[in-house]
Amino acid sequence: MSEDSELTKKLLSLKPQHDFFVGIDSDGCVYDAMEIKQKECFCPNTIRVWELQPISKYAREAVEFVNLYSKWRGINRWPALIKVFELLKDRPEVLRRKAQIPLGNDIRAFISSGLPTSDSGLLKYMETHSSRELDQAWEWTTSVNETIKNIVHGLMPFPFSKESMEALQNDADVFCVSATPSEALEREWRSGGIDHLVRMICGQEIGTKEDILRHGAFGKYAPDHVLMMGDAPGDLKAARAVNALFFPINPGHEEESWERFYSEGYKKFLDGTFSGSYETMLIDEFEKLLPEVPPWNLKHHDETGSQHSFRLDR
Repeated sequence: MSEDSELTKKLLSLKPQHDFFVGIDSDGCVYDAMEIKQKECFCPNTIRVWELQPISKYAREAVEFVNLYSKWRGINRWPALIKVFELLKDRPEVLRRKAQIPLGNDIRAFISSGLPTSDSGLLKYMETHSSRELDQAWEWTTSVNETIKNIVHGLMPFPFSKESMEALQNDADVFCVSATPSEALEREWRSGGIDHLVRMICGQEIGTKEDILRHGAFGKYAPDHVLMMGDAPGDLKAARAVNALFFPINPGHEEESWERFYSEGYKKFLDGTFSGSYETMLIDEFEKLLPEVPPWNLKHHDETGSQHSFRLDR
């Protein structure tokens, strides 16, 4: 049995120790890791491996918009990479430079294959599929991992995040629910001294965040006893897919969000007053922060009468 299957089996077999379940994302939620990982690790390797040097400025803007400042923030690295390619193909400055943007068709096929969108999933897929694009994909993902390992050190959890997890210990089973590789998660949570506060650290090897929530919580807890915490629309989507509640950690306002959860949010969750107007208010605030339209398309989008977009105030 593969390591991925073993992790999934372990998660499925875990029985509740408490009446409540709390799933917590990692990058950008517990750790202020999104900026350093995207700007110093993902972006340079994206430009190098995919030969985007002639349009490096625009490639960097696309990587940062997709992964940090848009509704796609926090999605798995493979669909995020495809979105970067799509934005670049449509950008006038890129078209005028006649830059060659990868098609991404082989990566799309891998994403649609049903295999985990992880390194081991890609390796499995490459056993029966071969192409230059897949070779580049493997070089890209392993290079990103190596750069993260070399650069991302000494990060500490956001204030009030550790305190919140400690406050939940006697009432809830707390899990890390992330799209990051498990090896990096284990290292970062151990370094921050919070790995002992969760029952299991679940990364991309198990599947999507929805998969993790479904395996870990669905059918094991009452519907209003399951809460997902995250900083990206994908976290909200995963929560809704399993009828879980959602507490957002607002991008650019992470410390304030954690303080709110610690001072009032977790108590409302435990006493049954979270669902309804309180959760709606939180989500309304959250959804205003992450746009769909990149800033370089704002002028055209305004002229067509569509919604406004803006970067986060960081």
